Amino acid sequence: MIALKKNLVRMLLGITTLLAAYVCYSAYEIWSFGKIDQLRKADAVIVLGAAAWGDEPSPVLRERINHAIRLHEQGYADKLIFTGGKGEGDRYAESEVARAYAIKRGVGAEHIVIETESKITEQNLQYASRLASQHRLSSFLVVSDPLHMKRAMLMAEHAGLEAYSSPTRTSAYQSWNSRIPFLLRELFFYVGYKCSRAFR
Repeated sequence: MIALKKNLVRMLLGITTLLAAYVCYSAYEIWSFGKIDQLRKADAVIVLGAAAWGDEPSPVLRERINHAIRLHEQGYADKLIFTGGKGEGDRYAESEVARAYAIKRGVGAEHIVIETESKITEQNLQYASRLASQHRLSSFLVVSDPLHMKRAMLMAEHAGLEAYSSPTRTSAYQSWNSRIPFLLRELFFYVGYKCSRAFR
């Protein structure tokens, strides 16, 4: 009986150690991947949604849009695909706010495509993929905050997109006080997403 208990304790300790190692490695993956910019020419830039404040982008969304505009102006992509639907009680979809902001900063409306239904990152990419097919776009730079990129690019791969990471370097998440909570949030969703994929 004692031997059985000891074996059980060893097994539980082993499982706990493996889980801890997996979580730590996942955190490292998220952090290190955010430093990678796979910049190259593509058909379009996909800008992942973030909150809009009325008819203005939040600081997080604004910096994603600004990065996408720079890529467009530098000739890396002709089209900008803005994603994101309406939050509860919002008048405008995130993508509508993003389009208006980009047009005010000189981007021609003919270079912008939007979807207004998505609520989460996975939907951002799935709906962007549908738009891409309609507009015959086949390669993409994906723009978001650095710590969001690992999960976003995994989802882009699962959505069947030829996608490359281009995180914004002017992210609103600059201080340790903002980056650590974001990392922990991403770690939770990244591990959760990978586990959920195992049962699909």
